[in-house]
Amino acid sequence: MGGAAPLILWFRRDLRLDDLPMVAAAADTGRAVLPVFLLDPETEALGAAAKGRLGLALAAFAEGLAALGLPLILRRGAALPALQALVAETGARAVWWTRSYDPAARARDGAVKAALKEDGIEARSFPGALLAEPWELETGQGGPYRVYTPFWTALRRRGVAPPAEAGALYAADPVPSEALADWHLDAAMNRGAAVVWPYQHPGEPAAQARLAAFLAGPVETYAQDRDRLDRDACSGLSENLAWGEIGPRRIWHAALAARDRGAQGAEKFLSELAWRDFAWHLLYHFPQMATENWRADWDAFPWRGDSAEAEAWRRGQTGEPLVDAAMRELWVTGRMHNRARMVVASYLTKHLLTHWRIGQEFFAQTLTDWDPASNAMGWQWVAGSGPDAAPYFRIFNPESQAQKFDPDGAYRRRWLAGGQARPGPESLAYYRAVPRAWGLSPGDAPPKPLIGLAEGRARALAAYAEARS
Repeated sequence: MGGAAPLILWFRRDLRLDDLPMVAAAADTGRAVLPVFLLDPETEALGAAAKGRLGLALAAFAEGLAALGLPLILRRGAALPALQALVAETGARAVWWTRSYDPAARARDGAVKAALKEDGIEARSFPGALLAEPWELETGQGGPYRVYTPFWTALRRRGVAPPAEAGALYAADPVPSEALADWHLDAAMNRGAAVVWPYQHPGEPAAQARLAAFLAGPVETYAQDRDRLDRDACSGLSENLAWGEIGPRRIWHAALAARDRGAQGAEKFLSELAWRDFAWHLLYHFPQMATENWRADWDAFPWRGDSAEAEAWRRGQTGEPLVDAAMRELWVTGRMHNRARMVVASYLTKHLLTHWRIGQEFFAQTLTDWDPASNAMGWQWVAGSGPDAAPYFRIFNPESQAQKFDPDGAYRRRWLAGGQARPGPESLAYYRAVPRAWGLSPGDAPPKPLIGLAEGRARALAAYAEARS
């Protein structure tokens, strides 16, 4: 369908057609659409694993669009001039996108919207990334929530809008596009890409299949098994949510239906899904959460900076089996079990007294399901400086955590080759993923612990007490 002015749909971390209000509204207009993705400076700033995983997401999304006769147009450069160039090339009079809520995206989108409107172009943003917009839930006093439980209560009371259902889309006349392969989005992964990519499930069909499989079985025991490191009890959808390959409202209503059918763990799953919204609610209202202590009284805490011990933590060479297993899971798969994330974060910030920002940055570089809000909130929550934090004396003990959540050692054996006569393939994959310059070999003896667990706990408690005296 050519001739009429097309509608530019600017996709970002919303790489799907289902449950996307922007797409549903575009279909309702009957206008030809031009799907566009921009590799702008904000996107270029992604960490190595996240940027590489974006490449997989874009390839899957482009393939899905092509099956519908819709080419995905790729352009590299700052958003505003790139969009203005597309407007000039196509005669488009409207540019639409799905809202983002991190500080850099909000600044970019505000500038784009203002400039396009000055040019006489309709610039419109839509919801679609969250269950509720960050400003839609307020406390009784009219401000944002700071604690999860009342936020969750308010969200359940308010309810979640149904998924957006889209009609047919019609392609605008094509314009030149850059080639995805020329962007080399996985370049910073080096040899790790070949190890990590087989563990990814990119694309909208894969995300929908993952949801269906979870609700057909594992959801039943989710409430009691979700923290078990040795069981495949979670949905795995954080990866797909991070790139918008599935809509949160689609997940929500599918889980509600499962709960109504009697699925025992569905209500707990819903509450865990809402934590993602809570993180974005906080980051929207308190953007400093990404870079500064949430609790200002922690500014005087004597955090250590980067060090040889922090590097050993990054490498999965701390000598604490559960910590090292979790870090090696990250090196091999690009992801880490949520319980393990809490354990390794506690070990870094408390046993090693290292600033949470060092861990936050490493996760930003290595997680394929990286989410800026959840990452920032999670690190501060564990460190004790963040919202909804327990008292400072909450320190995860890797040994007791292993006894409780990996009682037979299956998780540790899966990821640690040292000490095993016949290590499994995933424990060996770690040595293919990490830099050769580290000189590591599966035959190496397990490293000695950096610090005794009791000693590390005592040191952390003493530091906390002194900082508050």
